Amino acid sequence: MVPRPRSEKARQSVLDAMRAALSDHGYEAVTIEGLADAAGVSKQTIYRWWPSKSAILGEALLEGGLPAADVAVPFTADLAADLRAWFSAMSTSLADADGVAIARALIVVTASDPELGLALNEKLAAPIREWVAARVALAVSAGDVRADADAAAIADQFVAMASYAALLGRPLDEARVEATVAVLLRGIAASGR
Repeated sequence: MVPRPRSEKARQSVLDAMRAALSDHGYEAVTIEGLADAAGVSKQTIYRWWPSKSAILGEALLEGGLPAADVAVPFTADLAADLRAWFSAMSTSLADADGVAIARALIVVTASDPELGLALNEKLAAPIREWVAARVALAVSAGDVRADADAAAIADQFVAMASYAALLGRPLDEARVEATVAVLLRGIAASGR
């Protein structure tokens, strides 16, 4: 038996229902019955297209926006100030209810479907890596940072700290941001700085 093709309208309705349910109630409260009701489709339609609610969530997040994925802080001449501004903006953006729900849901999705989790984490990390690579390159050219500073490793730390803030459900406080930036700068500073 050939499976029925997806109705794009019904598929979008289910994905929208997942995003709304995640935002309103958190991943744990999402049910297939609730999604079917909100989307105006049958449970059988959902199960025909997705094997689990984590698969629906993964598709909804891949196609929709992820909170804080677009945080961009303009560059200034002060590397430390730029790093502090980025950490503050990112952690504040991720610490709202949507950010917390998505951070926790990403853990569930990654645990149940590592390939999908990897794609979602890459979507979230890509803009961070781009910002960090550009800012580190600027600092290297200014002589503030060692030429061998690993922008990818630095970006991974940024992702980890942003994820930590989201899981806590609150922005990193000023002291935590300051301490993080100080440690980072000690590790990558050009000699004599």
